[in-house]
Amino acid sequence: MINEKMTLKEIIDQNPDNVAILMGFGMHCIGCPFSQMETLEEACAVHGLDLDFVLAKLNELNVDGELSQDEKNN
Repeated sequence: MINEKMTLKEIIDQNPDNVAILMGFGMHCIGCPFSQMETLEEACAVHGLDLDFVLAKLNELNVDGELSQDEKNN
């Protein structure tokens, strides 16, 4: 589960598909070295985004992805 204290790097490392979600919210600086050390909470504040909404979307993707992977294994 993704939380607000995770860095963008941790979020991307957890699931590379998270890049598309973050970029969809206007976080086009994903490749910037500083952004890799920034927490999701900090990034949302800088971009004026609703942290709870961004978290919900990221966790929705990651839960769905985990379920899909489980289904593949069965």
